[in-house]
Amino acid sequence: MNKSAIVTGVAGGIGYATAAKLLDNGFSVTGMDIAPETGRELKGDFTYFSGDLSHADDRKALIDAAIAHCGRIDALVNVAGVAPKVRADLLQMTEESYDFVMNINTKGTLFLTQAAAKEMIKNDGENKGCIVNISSMSAYTSSVSRGEYCISKAGVSMITALFADRLAEYGIAVNEIRPGIIATGMTETVKQKYDNLIFNEGILPIKRWGQPDDIASAVLALCSGSLPYVTGQSIDVDGGFHIRRL
Repeated sequence: MNKSAIVTGVAGGIGYATAAKLLDNGFSVTGMDIAPETGRELKGDFTYFSGDLSHADDRKALIDAAIAHCGRIDALVNVAGVAPKVRADLLQMTEESYDFVMNINTKGTLFLTQAAAKEMIKNDGENKGCIVNISSMSAYTSSVSRGEYCISKAGVSMITALFADRLAEYGIAVNEIRPGIIATGMTETVKQKYDNLIFNEGILPIKRWGQPDDIASAVLALCSGSLPYVTGQSIDVDGGFHIRRL
């Protein structure tokens, strides 16, 4: 029987690449995004659910759709996330912007993880499943023009630690991937800024943009069962950005 996975944020970027990578490696995938239709090009046992991660009813319906599709949930990959609609200095950040980002990136991730974990606990076997949260280098890197995003991703890091602790007794591994500067729709609007930082100012030891497939490959390593003694770990997939250099 194929392993089954839920992947959120599959309309593009990291979510799409992750769903494609898992499908190519024999997973059945239930994908979620807010778009009405997506994923037509994905090859394999894929079903799509249109919903809003910040809505409790949609989270429940996603879990139900995955169970109906595959009978069980073996992996959850929390990719879905948003940036502030307007980049604003920390002193001008609004409550509306904060709530928008936190409700999806942190609250939505938290409660979808809770719901999926309850289903995974029912699985047979010693290793009942795995959860991978896509956080960001912004979990520990200050960007004062998008403070709500940084706070939301720091929250995802704690969600990872808490669930890793709580679910270890059930053989459910919970880990986090922290992408660096990845070529997605979210970074397209600041491409010139990051081109300069990468190619002229040397912000990265590996002098190139990260690609969604770089993240998807790390997700596959965690979901494949290759690292059964790893949980609560943050993996930096960032071209070496996290290295402190003189």
